Amino acid sequence: MDAVAVFDVGKTNAKLALVDLASLGVIAIRTTPNIVRRDGLYPHVDVDHLWRWLLDGLTELGRRARVSAIATTTHGACFALTAGDDLALPVLDYEFAGPSSISEAYAKIRGAFTETLSPDLPGGLNAGRQLLWLRQAFPGRFAVSDALLPYPQYWAWRLSGTKAAEVTSFGAHTDLWNPRAATFSGLAETEGWARLVPPMVKPWDTVGRLREDVARETGLPADCRVVAGIHDSNASLLPHLLARPLPFAVISTGTWMITFAAGGSLDRLDWARGCLANVDPFARPVPSAMCMAGREFELIAGAAPAEPRSAEVAHVVAERIMALPAFVPDSGPFGRRRGNWSTDPAKLSGGERSAVASLYCALIAATCLRLTGAGGPIIVEGPFARNRTFLAALARLVPRPVLARPDATGTIGGAALLALGPNALPPRADDPDPVVPIEVDLSVYARDWEERAAEWDCR
Repeated sequence: MDAVAVFDVGKTNAKLALVDLASLGVIAIRTTPNIVRRDGLYPHVDVDHLWRWLLDGLTELGRRARVSAIATTTHGACFALTAGDDLALPVLDYEFAGPSSISEAYAKIRGAFTETLSPDLPGGLNAGRQLLWLRQAFPGRFAVSDALLPYPQYWAWRLSGTKAAEVTSFGAHTDLWNPRAATFSGLAETEGWARLVPPMVKPWDTVGRLREDVARETGLPADCRVVAGIHDSNASLLPHLLARPLPFAVISTGTWMITFAAGGSLDRLDWARGCLANVDPFARPVPSAMCMAGREFELIAGAAPAEPRSAEVAHVVAERIMALPAFVPDSGPFGRRRGNWSTDPAKLSGGERSAVASLYCALIAATCLRLTGAGGPIIVEGPFARNRTFLAALARLVPRPVLARPDATGTIGGAALLALGPNALPPRADDPDPVVPIEVDLSVYARDWEERAAEWDCR
């Protein structure tokens, strides 16, 4: 059978999936940690580990099907500066706090939110701040850079030898893009960074054939195409854009929870509360909100999370046991708060802590949907689509259908579609039944949580 290999680099893990091009079903999948190295100039992604693992994986998967295309998808806030056939500088880990040291200088040059629809985020989460810090800290290495590659296109370059760029990564809180005008921002032009960007292509465009040495080492066909690739949350959004009428919302979950309000309103976006506009594969702005809800769930649920029993959920709600935002600073709609508990979490069972964490994330999700002006059905993908307490609580909090896609391949399925081009139709799949709202009345709990969370800046 003909298949597409999807290389999906998330913040925590990287995956390599083999997807049947006829059915778009996943044939096989491999996973490895996405390692951040602490040696060298600054914390950076271990791209050498990922490259070696990718080649081994392509060799293995190539024995199971004819791989006629490779598509790459990665997390955002990640760019590579190249110099010829090598990196000019290591690929910076966006959680590194170093770029925050130049925030005062950066604030004087970054564009207004009304232009970029990109919020002011900490560390390296704004690519513009990354670039300014790298230029100031390593002027010699920065000066020899000949290309600025979004991370999906970095891997496409490693596979094909062709340098290209596409819009979804630039449209993900970089400060480098003007979503309404569909062009580079004033910052990118003034600082000269736009000149480093190679030709812009569409995510489904073929940037080249597999490099001869890579084809020889992996045994893949010499005519295997490498498509440009896409930002991971936009990969999750793509199948819905191709198959659903507006409006609808997609909540893509993992380490990050990204809320896409397709057909929502750009006019209500509040940058101070984690709102922004992402840019979809067709270069259209999409009202969005982002927070590190996956990381927060882990911090709240603790080291021994357990599936909460109905009685544990009811007890948490009745006693108003709650975690209040934010457990990851500067993240999400309440990022200016310092996270705290209403009680000593050490006294709670694993199930009770998981119930609190699930309710917390549902309340955050409901807030993000409201801030982005979301309408229509709500589709939850990724790990939270398997969290029954989260889903049932969200269905109680938001008076619209909540659809869980626990079997959805999310980013992998969307990236696989790239091999079929812009007119691809995702496999026909009936929507699951809407999630049944949780039986417990959450109105008092939610109102109390929202009032406490509104105590805005508690640091």
